[in-house]
Amino acid sequence: MTERDDSAQAISDEEAIERGRLLFARPCRFVAGAARADQLPPPELTEVAFAGRSNVGKSTLVNALTGQTALARVSRTPGRTQQINFFRLDDALMLVDLPGYGYARVSKRAVADWTRLIHDYLKGRPNLRRLCLLIDARHGIKSVDTALMDELDDAAVSYQVVLTKADALSADEIEATRAGVAAALVRRPAAHPEVIVTSARADIGIAALRAALAALAGPDGLG
Repeated sequence: MTERDDSAQAISDEEAIERGRLLFARPCRFVAGAARADQLPPPELTEVAFAGRSNVGKSTLVNALTGQTALARVSRTPGRTQQINFFRLDDALMLVDLPGYGYARVSKRAVADWTRLIHDYLKGRPNLRRLCLLIDARHGIKSVDTALMDELDDAAVSYQVVLTKADALSADEIEATRAGVAAALVRRPAAHPEVIVTSARADIGIAALRAALAALAGPDGLG
């Protein structure tokens, strides 16, 4: 890559970051919570969903993206998010916080109900543009994550891995985890190749994730 190419890429990256900042500076509010498939709101705006193991930091990340501290409810008890929560980002995007999977201090029937609801949502939502699959950077991909990725590949639902809680690791550890995850995604047809590293607490990668999501909103959402 030439010096001119490097300069053009830097300008492009800066523009993308600024578009993301402007988009997520818009008003964002909670609009609906669905505990059953028949409670899902009409598919109007482009949607971006956030999924991951219980306590991976989905609600915290949504709050960080929107610059709010209490938009999405945060709990230290895994499994407290018991419904699909929808947050409308002005007229540009719908952010969707899915119940955590894996570990939860609730009944097996409740877990089964949440799992069925998530599956119904993922397979029947025509306006779902991408799912952000959150992976704890300290632990990497687990079997429950692999199972969800298999389902997303089969259903042709586009997803992108977002590593969370990166502030708990050294730079070398973060890069090793990122590279390992990226290698695991190479042969997955629905996976986005870029792995975004984040920490809501340390404000790592938040601007990059905003930029990636702003690109999904399209020109109508960024005008």
